[in-house]
Amino acid sequence: MARADRSRSRGRTEVAQNRQSRGANEVPGTGVPGIVTRSFGKFYDVALNDEPRTLLCTVKGAVKRERRRTDLVAVGDRVRVTDVGEGEGQIESIEPRTRSLKRLARLTTDTEQVILANPDQALFVFSARNPLPHRRMLDRFLVLAESEDLPAMIAVNKMDLEASEPADGAKPARVVFRDYDDVYPVHYVSVTTGEGLLDLFDALKGKITVVAGPSGVGKSSLLNTFHPLGDRTIGDVSSATGKGKHTTTATQLYRLADDPSTFVADTPGIRALALHGIDEVDLDRCFPEFRTFLGGCFYPDCTHLHEPGCLIREAVDEGTIPVERYQSYVALRRGEHE
Repeated sequence: MARADRSRSRGRTEVAQNRQSRGANEVPGTGVPGIVTRSFGKFYDVALNDEPRTLLCTVKGAVKRERRRTDLVAVGDRVRVTDVGEGEGQIESIEPRTRSLKRLARLTTDTEQVILANPDQALFVFSARNPLPHRRMLDRFLVLAESEDLPAMIAVNKMDLEASEPADGAKPARVVFRDYDDVYPVHYVSVTTGEGLLDLFDALKGKITVVAGPSGVGKSSLLNTFHPLGDRTIGDVSSATGKGKHTTTATQLYRLADDPSTFVADTPGIRALALHGIDEVDLDRCFPEFRTFLGGCFYPDCTHLHEPGCLIREAVDEGTIPVERYQSYVALRRGEHE
């Protein structure tokens, strides 16, 4: 083989190897940009960025060969698609994920299952009454968000019930959530009366917000208020596919009708997320109130549980760190998740 031919052959091989190592999700794609809003089997709903349409898409073969040890495509992925007609499309490329909420797949120990890709923020919904707030659950949600560098907000729903239902010794919601007011945005709202909904909607605009909370707090009612045309029951797949019904994943993105750049993610699967990905030595950094004092304890590897000279425990004693937040840290550090 001539030297020039060998050089060209070697060059083509290097280009192919480089393309494979980068992955299809990093190769600039053709088509129009969109975001995956639902996943079911081999099909994906993709909401187009610049128009209100949604295409039912499959994935181009070249993309399928690239990703390993993670979901090929997940709800929240930003993609480029080609419109092939009759409401269908093909995913040509996937942009790198900025962050993701994930867990290990059940049958493996090294493959992650992405619950939601590219969330901008989290909204944790609890209620003032019926049921009473479960602060320990809220703290687990907040730790999860902090571990992913995901900005978090809190919505306290059913504020109207404070005036209409007996307190039965329960503290007012603004007292219960007072510990969070200086750390996180807290929205006190009522779907029934409309209290606080405009301010909460403004906080959602232009972002992908993952929404989670315990049963019975009015999360679905709140989502329906922001997305009244949303149908949270899964029906038939588009007749264009001829594939019949498919089972959906737990997560689905809903684009708000008044703002096509705003999405909320109904993500019941977040409750099943374990804190297995958070090293216990990093747990204290997931409590923003602790951060001012970290690194100042007498022992560099202080667990903040029993060591003398612990600035965290001193701050708790002085009232600078709320007692209940510290108790949540202790429970999580000891592996107590209830």
